[in-house]
Amino acid sequence: MGDMPAPQAAAPSVLHELNAANRRLEKLLVDLRAERNAESELRAVARDVIRAVELNPDIALACIFLNQINGTYAVRHCIETAIVAIIVAHGLRKADSEILTITAAALTMNVGMLRYQNTFHKSSALTSEEMSIVRRHPLESVDLLRDAGVSDEDWIACVLQHHENDDGSGYPVGCSGVEIQQNARLISLADRYCAQVSARNYRSSVLPDTALASILSDEAKFGDHALCTQFAAKLGKFPPGTLVRLQNAEVGVVTQRDGNGAVQVQCLRDAAGKPLRDASGIIQIVRRSDDPECAISEALSEDQADVRFSMKQIWGEQASL
Repeated sequence: MGDMPAPQAAAPSVLHELNAANRRLEKLLVDLRAERNAESELRAVARDVIRAVELNPDIALACIFLNQINGTYAVRHCIETAIVAIIVAHGLRKADSEILTITAAALTMNVGMLRYQNTFHKSSALTSEEMSIVRRHPLESVDLLRDAGVSDEDWIACVLQHHENDDGSGYPVGCSGVEIQQNARLISLADRYCAQVSARNYRSSVLPDTALASILSDEAKFGDHALCTQFAAKLGKFPPGTLVRLQNAEVGVVTQRDGNGAVQVQCLRDAAGKPLRDASGIIQIVRRSDDPECAISEALSEDQADVRFSMKQIWGEQASL
């Protein structure tokens, strides 16, 4: 009797890997003032985030829209920005070394703001002093990174320029045109998008299709039509994790993209509003958005969708906590 084949190990959970990276990143950034050789540790966290995204980009995106990355908003936002930047960078066919630099820069872009993070968790307009802090934070972030041993000038440039605009209206320097690196523009796009779609303590998130339209309406600020086109193509109006209503009135969650503009939706409520469940959990009813009867009618907020599920129920073990 021949040997039985060894059972294959389950693929690691994207959620677990991203949350572990988030915890390591938060500790590193909070203690960065005391570090003198942090570059290698920060690169290691960046590699872990890249690896988690590459395990399953759809699950990684869904983590953002379903609020599955734990920790303080200031650090969580950097992880989410990195996820989006990695996916778009792959679409642009950037080299692995360049994607690592982009990821490291996204993870550290706001380290100069961490000590002020509680100040900005409010819905009222910023004071002139607070606005000065905001406009100065790329410079503070760069100073902290240099003091902590980061010597990669491309990394430093991305952090310094991630709030600059092509027309010179950005900050902290007011760079314009070719002075701004494309990778800084990519991080800027991802940063602004994630700031809209991610919920905060003091406000609800913006729906993904609305956020994308808002970002692209300011395309002139980014000065790179090809980058904006790729950004829109890789995310789409309804990325994985978006809660949606279909033309047939069913409600579900987008689970994956097919690369041609269509998405798959797992339905969670039928047209009458009845939950689609059996004794074991959610019934596997999957629709494709390129079926006219099942095309997406609109994106929904959590309150509008009124559905309860875990990511593991939808995406399996790769989405377990």
